[in-house]
Amino acid sequence: MASDLSPLPAAAASAAPSGAPEAILAQGLKAIATDITAAFDAMLPVPDDARARLFEAMRYAAMGGGKRLRPLLLAAVAEMFGVDRAIAIRAGIAIESIHVYSLIHDDLPCMDNDALRHGKPTTHLAYDEATAVLAGDALQSFAFEVLADPATSPDAAVRVELLRTLGQASGAQGMAGGQMMDIAAETSTFDLPTITRLQQLKTGALLAGSVEMGAILGGVAPDDRAYLRDYASAIGLAFQIADDLIDYEGDAALAGKAVGKDAAAGKETFLSLLGPDRAREEARRLVDHAIARLDRHGPEADLLRAIARYIVERKH
Repeated sequence: MASDLSPLPAAAASAAPSGAPEAILAQGLKAIATDITAAFDAMLPVPDDARARLFEAMRYAAMGGGKRLRPLLLAAVAEMFGVDRAIAIRAGIAIESIHVYSLIHDDLPCMDNDALRHGKPTTHLAYDEATAVLAGDALQSFAFEVLADPATSPDAAVRVELLRTLGQASGAQGMAGGQMMDIAAETSTFDLPTITRLQQLKTGALLAGSVEMGAILGGVAPDDRAYLRDYASAIGLAFQIADDLIDYEGDAALAGKAVGKDAAAGKETFLSLLGPDRAREEARRLVDHAIARLDRHGPEADLLRAIARYIVERKH
């Protein structure tokens, strides 16, 4: 691949956001969007050969918007433990590449057959199905290429742990396994524990992986990450409940994607099993639990607290 894996230039925002929770979140979201987009631009130059269309499709999907929530979580945790911003952005590029590849494939006709993503045509419609499949494949490979590069960490043990964490979060034990359960949900009746397990894998695993990877970069020992894993698990489930609410009652124009799909597919969700009011209450309880798990930290964890609140307050 003709990507540029050399060290990134200094990131746009090297200091942790400060101020009121809303300002902290707004600053964090703006900075991570700027840094991740700039990093994709630098690391995925379009070659002057027959692969150009593939790289253009990768850039179209990767630089086309999105909340950048996963790299934001990773960077927030990493910087809480003193990790250089540019290093956190490299790892953030890896996890965002996995997320983007999953969206490209999820939108394909053989999966959800969606026409809109981030308010613009999905990759297979903007290009074609074969190119979209290859763009997703290439972004998946690119993620591991970035993490394996010494520019991400000079410590080989850290790189191996990052690779293993992302592999587990994105594969059959994580996101891909959850997606398979989601497909099965269209023809099966799932109870609440099964739906919870589905969403812990499909949505929660990559969010949890983001938090874990930030802690790995920060040199936090595995036994000392339990409270961060609890935080990540809680916000992962809250995120999916919020997504269910958006799918149920949201505005497609605001969401930037189709809504009402779960009900049309006949899938059981948190919302169908709990109802809107109980679902909102559960999401708020999960966020309160997540924030409580950060009680050992002071202002350095304010961005993580703001992210937890944002997860249930967002409209898209």
